[in-house]
Amino acid sequence: MAFQTTIAAPVSYTGVGLHSGKDVTMKLQPAEADTGIVFTRVDLPGQPQVEAKAENVTSTLRATTIEDNGIKMFTIEHVMSALHGAGIDNVEICINAEEPPVADGSSREFFQLLQKAGIRQLDRERQEIVIDQLYRVDDGDKFVLALPYDGFRVSFTSINPHPLIGIQYGDYEITEENYLKEIAPARTIAYEKEVEALHKMGLGLGGTLENVIVYNDEGWMNPLIYPDELVRHKILDLVGDLRLAGIVKGHFVAVKSGHALNTTMSKLLKAKLGK
Repeated sequence: MAFQTTIAAPVSYTGVGLHSGKDVTMKLQPAEADTGIVFTRVDLPGQPQVEAKAENVTSTLRATTIEDNGIKMFTIEHVMSALHGAGIDNVEICINAEEPPVADGSSREFFQLLQKAGIRQLDRERQEIVIDQLYRVDDGDKFVLALPYDGFRVSFTSINPHPLIGIQYGDYEITEENYLKEIAPARTIAYEKEVEALHKMGLGLGGTLENVIVYNDEGWMNPLIYPDELVRHKILDLVGDLRLAGIVKGHFVAVKSGHALNTTMSKLLKAKLGK
């Protein structure tokens, strides 16, 4: 039997939001069993909360957004991915803006923050989302499959028409060790020609070459950590979006998936297997 966890001590991080461009401070605090992952807007009257769960997803445009109690949080996927990778069931995230800091565009700094905080086991059984049969969600030639598996594994195929990227494939067992070594450092990636359009939409305002990998028709504008960093970041995002269903146990096979399909799978699993 697995028991629920929380962090052992509060930790905080200050930075800028990827899309909002706003300065933000985020403090992660221990939480009681069955709390789940909750964002608390400490900058608003009454400090309203929104729970990070599949039912609260309201938008997946370039990021995952949750909304409840009249407030919303967007671009939560990197923090959620770190929490999932570390196996954290319960935490309160006190934050003074509507978007977490982007850090370096990956989840590594958040995962290391959790390691610094330490993990405390609680005296309540964990309610895992255990895949019991095949589940599938599709959108044209894009899909996500969930299969029974004794562990947590992700196999992802990314297909990008740009010759610099092309087809990338990643297949990883998501353990704490593998996550930190192979997935957490993978950063957000953008095509230079898309940046101006994003800015006109009010997105990507906090993006720089320090927190986004940018490519153009000539090549990469900043150095890669991995040759296949794009597909690893896609896996990072999927791990974060799946956490909205709960801590999962299964093998997830994805082709060309993004936040919309990822969160559709989370909603399906929560509806079928959630308690």
